[in-house]
This record gives sequence, structure tokens and C-alpha cells, in this order.
Amino acid sequence: MIDNPDLSFETADEAPQTTYKAARSVANLVAEHFEKHHISVSKHYEHELAPKPDANTIETIIDTTFWASLRREEGRSPKVSIAFLPPEAAGQPLIFGQKLSLTANVLTKLAPAVERSGIHLGVWMDGDELRIWGTTRVIPGLCFVLEVVEPGMLVIKHRRVDGFGKFVNVAVLKGDQVKIVNEVSGRVRDCPSVINSMIGFGATSLWADSPNLLVQLAVSMRTHERGGILLVVPKGKETWRKSIIHPITYQVQPAFSELAELNKRYLEEPNPITWQNQLNSAINNLAGLTAVDGATIINDSYELLAFGAKIGRAAEGSPVEEMLITEPVIGNVAMVVHPVQNGGTRHLSAAQFVFDQRDSIALVASQDGRFTIFSWSGCENKVQAFRVDTLLM
Repeated sequence: MIDNPDLSFETADEAPQTTYKAARSVANLVAEHFEKHHISVSKHYEHELAPKPDANTIETIIDTTFWASLRREEGRSPKVSIAFLPPEAAGQPLIFGQKLSLTANVLTKLAPAVERSGIHLGVWMDGDELRIWGTTRVIPGLCFVLEVVEPGMLVIKHRRVDGFGKFVNVAVLKGDQVKIVNEVSGRVRDCPSVINSMIGFGATSLWADSPNLLVQLAVSMRTHERGGILLVVPKGKETWRKSIIHPITYQVQPAFSELAELNKRYLEEPNPITWQNQLNSAINNLAGLTAVDGATIINDSYELLAFGAKIGRAAEGSPVEEMLITEPVIGNVAMVVHPVQNGGTRHLSAAQFVFDQRDSIALVASQDGRFTIFSWSGCENKVQAFRVDTLLM
């Protein structure tokens, strides 16, 4: 049963022969993205990359998956992740005895078995037809992945070449809205390095050994769906305390250094298999603190200083009156707005903190899934706010 009668199917098995228009509009751009980055990475990367999807393949996968996302099975909308690769390119694949047609009906039926994070349905060509051959948890670098986030909302992404950290988002489709991540957003003036890590398009970042801890923290913050603020301040400096209301209820003394120590050990021995589980656990533990009312504060070495802290304007400071807001998607135009136009109390507090403490950054998660990174722009001489939820899905 489909909630929207305008999108209901004519038969019990398949959608009418209506192409999801956004699939066609984005297919060529996505194919060009994979072509370009395969060429770029192959010059430096010795291991086998995933096969490149062509525009027709991309369009078909998006179209079919979109219609499947609008269905319900036992009252629940399907959540699936589809990876385009043959079984021999996957790691420890679960292979079906009989390949299945890639249809909305089949995806809906299979969804309950593969909705847990990290499981992909493997799809590959069988003659002239795309078929589902099984499932896998391990995929090669630059593998095309399409994930259903919610009914009618799809994310195109690929695995980083080094295999560590969040997948790189290429585009987000929601109904007739298409957002294509702008590859050069991470190279604008004063853009925080965390934006570069989230976008992950630069050739070096595609195979770099960095675990991108702020990216992982951002993803984990967004996942708990309670909203929160993470302030990142310079190590060894105490000026941030001028913008925090005292006493701090949950101050940490000495600074809690679990994540900092794990990161140091990882950098000394950059093996994701060895450290990934420990890093993920430490990241989730720290990000969980951001669900407590107030701000969680760490230094730029990832040492925890406090949580549940209340942000207040510095005594000698003035109110923040404007900021530059932008989103790293093609076609976005930066706008100067008053901070109250960008969100609620969390956003205003974060903007004020960065306005007062200009060598810090603030990561803000909203309960509705929005995620914003605040930093100071020396070039623009104002607070800049990056809307990055498109990069975190």
C-alpha cells in the first residue's frame, strides 16, 4: 500500500512504465564523476578498483530503487543499499543460487534481510539485464552505491579507496529535488579541513590514511537524532572558557584522551583493520555525550574537555549580527543572513561562540537531520556556516 495515491502501482508487481525523471537528469553527471575519479586514482593506486557504471546502468538502478522506496512491506518502508559490482569483486560474498531480477517488487521483498548498516545487495549485468546476485559487506574502492534513506530519498555514494571512514556522497535525490555535491566546495577560502574530509573528492583524500575523526563524529552525532553541539578548540589555549557559562557541570579533569591516543596509534600504524573497531567505539562514546543538553568541548587533538556546557557571549564580546551560509552542492549561492535565520538556539549559540573564539569551529546537529559547521572566515571577516547534511547521509 502506497501512502501517496499519485504514486501507486497499476499492478501488484511493478510500477507503471514511468521513468523517475531525476534518474535520467543525474545519470550522465554521476557517470562522469566515476570516470574522472577512476582515471585520477588509478595513477596512484595499485589495488583493483570497482567497475565503472555507465549512465544507462545508473539510470536504471536509480529508477527501480526509487519506485521500491515508495512501497511498504508489512507496514515498513524498505531501506536497501545497492552496490554495482560482480561477485568476484566483492569480499566474502553471499551468492544466491539463482540471480534475481532488479525490480521494485524484488527489492521490497529483500529489504528486511539487508536493512542493517553495511550490507549491500550486489547487482551486476547478466546479458542485457541487471540482476541481483547476492549480498556483500566488503566492496572495493570507488564502488557505485545507491542507498535508500527514506521513502523517495536516495543517496549516491562510493567507498573511499583506503576503505576507512564514511563513504563519499556524490548526489542526493529527494523526489524531484537533486543535489549534486560540489567537488570544489572544500577548496574555497577558509573552508575548514573537515569539509574537505567530508567531500573526499580530492585525489589525495581518496587514498589518504587519515581516519577523518571529525567526519566520523559528525555522522555519529547526526545518528543519535537528539541534536547537539561539538566545539573544537585549540589545544593548550584556555580562551574558550570566556565563552562558556561557569561553573561547567560536566567538566572533565584531566582531559579524557582515549580518542586522541587511538588516533595517535593509528597514525603510527595506519591499518584500518587493526584500529577501526576501537576507533568507532571511542567515536560513538564521545558523540553520545553531545546528546546531553549543552555543548561538548574537545581540543584539536581530540581530547575531551567538557560536555553539557552552556555557551555564553564573552564579557568583552559583541553579539554576532551576520554570517555567511552556504551548502556544498552545485548551484548553491552563498548568502549573508542574521544567525536567527539559520536555525534555533543551538545555531545561534554556535555562531556566537565562533564569533568570539575565532580559532575554533563548531559542529551542530539538529534533531531534524540538518548539520552545520561554523568557522571564522578571515577573508570575509564574518562567521561562515556550512550546511553539510547532504554529505553525511
